[in-house]
Amino acid sequence: MRIRNLHQFTEHHRFYVFRDFAMSALNRRMLAHVYQPMIGAFAAGLYELLYHQLADDRIGYSALDPQRKLFLGLGLDMNERGRQELADQCSRLEAVGLLQSSRLSVTDSDDYVYEYELAAPLSPDEFFGSPHLTMLLRDKVGKYAVISLREMFYAKESDELAGAAGLHRENLTVPFYELFRLNAQAIDPELDQALAEVAPARAAEPKPKLASAGIQYAEIITRFPRNSANRVYVERLRGDEEQLAQLNYVAYKYGLSVVDLCRLLDEDGIFGARGELMYDELQLRANLTFRQGRKRQDDRERIMARTAAAAEPAMESQDDQLEEIGVLEEFYMEVPLQLAGRCDIHQYNMLMRNEPHTRFIARFFPGTVPEWIVRVFEVIDLNYKLNGSVINVLIHYVLGMNDAQRVTKTYIDAVASNMLMKGIDSYEKAIRYVREQARLEKERESRQSGGGYPAAGSATKRAAGAGRGPAAAARGGRKKPDIVQEMPKGPQVSAEKLEELRRLAQRLDGKA
Repeated sequence: MRIRNLHQFTEHHRFYVFRDFAMSALNRRMLAHVYQPMIGAFAAGLYELLYHQLADDRIGYSALDPQRKLFLGLGLDMNERGRQELADQCSRLEAVGLLQSSRLSVTDSDDYVYEYELAAPLSPDEFFGSPHLTMLLRDKVGKYAVISLREMFYAKESDELAGAAGLHRENLTVPFYELFRLNAQAIDPELDQALAEVAPARAAEPKPKLASAGIQYAEIITRFPRNSANRVYVERLRGDEEQLAQLNYVAYKYGLSVVDLCRLLDEDGIFGARGELMYDELQLRANLTFRQGRKRQDDRERIMARTAAAAEPAMESQDDQLEEIGVLEEFYMEVPLQLAGRCDIHQYNMLMRNEPHTRFIARFFPGTVPEWIVRVFEVIDLNYKLNGSVINVLIHYVLGMNDAQRVTKTYIDAVASNMLMKGIDSYEKAIRYVREQARLEKERESRQSGGGYPAAGSATKRAAGAGRGPAAAARGGRKKPDIVQEMPKGPQVSAEKLEELRRLAQRLDGKA
């Protein structure tokens, strides 16, 4: 409960409780044995006090009462310390999902009314299926106590039924319309109106529905193989709306057809020993199917593009291509070292702006372009749908400007992906992007090389360090300061003085 000013949360403010459930014996046992170790006995007592504001056999709203009733029922002092304690205990209930608190502003006055909406304790399956609640309980009582608590809520089946999951199960349930017949023509509008009038003002919020691929159980069972070992488990999905919703969500998420879904359900490990659907395993294999299908689609698109290109007649000269587009001088890029002397800056930028990337990249290699580079730029062109002139600027950036050690498949793909994310769809935007990246790289290199030498270092050492080059600076980073300092030089000592000092040392050592 977020209360910034405790003067707005006092024993004089009124409150009411809303709940749309009634506690069962299982709920009370969950509250006492599972929730109480996590939130404490005081918070559990507050929950019981709020619950009993309504009769046990009714749901809806309690009467408006001052919060003094809560303070007295909990034995709290009606001061700032008691208000803070009540707010803290409400926060504990809110954190584990048992309470939702709201504050309503009264229009006629500057007063507030507090609403406490209670939620029923989770069932054992729902609670132990929530990782964050289970881990909190483990931190409070320990791992072995959690295991014991979970076993306490389940009655074990007899030994004769231990293997019943593998037996054939026949559904003998009689449906409603097979036993009862309704008079569909006898419509009672007065009854409908009366039911609408007495309906509660607040209905229970429906659970959010998962996105669905719209696959029905009948579509799955008609396409599922009859001799499959998982057939009996798939037949149990009939009427299980929750598991069918999970299947449809996985199919919607990964674009699976009915055939793909049936193939996944037929694999080993999708169903547990008791026939329960292993949702995480299904989602993992659906993800693999999605990635394989995407890779096949990309390969298919590239093959079709190659076939279409081979079917076109070969162009006699470069002049037969599309009309050339000029390049403004402000977007000129320097000629790389690989092409120095072969073309001037104007010719190079015109080639980069108008030439296909397959021909432009060949100019950077004396012989055949390596196959892996061809495949990388083929993916960028045919699958990423990057503009042709932008691809040429990318080639200039990775082959003409950067260190050759950085020309890898991962690096080229990362730069192309970054261009796509930044919306680089024209030649001019690509030039600005490349210049910005070059500026950032220079700033990074200057930060790495700056401050690498001690203030007392000699000029010779600075010159030696500067001669390492950018590659060595990138590998080594900042150079460690040299902590060895030269000894100060004093006056020269004569040979006679040195001989006298040596004789004195010998006499002191007893060797004279």
